[in-house]
Amino acid sequence: MILISDSGSTKADWVAVSEGKIIEEFSTRGFNPFFHNKTFITGELSANEGLSRICDKVAAVYFFGAGCSSPERNEIVAEGLRSFFKNAIVSVEHDMLGCALSVCDGQPGLACIIGTGSNICFFDGRYIGSTRHGLGYVLGDEASGSYFGKKLLAWYIYGLLPSHLENAFRAQYQLGKEDIIRKVYSEPNPNVFLAGFATFLSDHGADPFIRNLIRNGIDEFFETNVKAYQESKTYPVHFAGSIAHFFSDVIREVATSKNIKSGNIIRKPISGLADYFIKGGKIPD
Repeated sequence: MILISDSGSTKADWVAVSEGKIIEEFSTRGFNPFFHNKTFITGELSANEGLSRICDKVAAVYFFGAGCSSPERNEIVAEGLRSFFKNAIVSVEHDMLGCALSVCDGQPGLACIIGTGSNICFFDGRYIGSTRHGLGYVLGDEASGSYFGKKLLAWYIYGLLPSHLENAFRAQYQLGKEDIIRKVYSEPNPNVFLAGFATFLSDHGADPFIRNLIRNGIDEFFETNVKAYQESKTYPVHFAGSIAHFFSDVIREVATSKNIKSGNIIRKPISGLADYFIKGGKIPD
């Protein structure tokens, strides 16, 4: 049995594959080495009843995670995985590689993640190239859940939301300025807290104010991320992630306005990754 995981900072999707088919699916907290250590990872895995039931049967774990962009950070996650899946060979790779293997259909193209955070890479059909992006929620993450959460909260505190949206936000979340400041600056995982307001954006996605907010953010992603790659003039641009999924129409609209070809847009890379390994795919050397 092999276990495949695609992990953002908020949530990780897992599939167990045996004899060429998916036999079980699981969900846990996302593991990001910038925020989580071996003890946290092992604790979260141990709390999952399904994974605990099969952990001794797993021969290999292929983990693609946010923040897993260097050998040192990858080892943080790998240690946690190895301490739980004691009989397994563990491979930890960047979530951008997982995204590319999932959305690019084995062909050259740009692979983008727009979920809790955002990132981009060029995939040559086998390998992903180096990137200047993936700066995290403080410096980057354009068009991500955390990016839009920051915008929404700031405008709410400033009193700049239209009254109907301000009233709806207050009724749904019952947060004051001090609550927000504490959660952002004093509590763990502020990026996940900020990204949690994506539900509000999705629920009010047809509102002109929210629509304009989303379009401006996605436009910024294209300007700062996509257009930074000369390959965007030649190859399609593919997307994965919850924000990309919910606002796929805006992505295609912005791409068309910039003469950029949009490709696949999916919510979860895990299904494509499972298919890749079922068909005999390997981690590129």
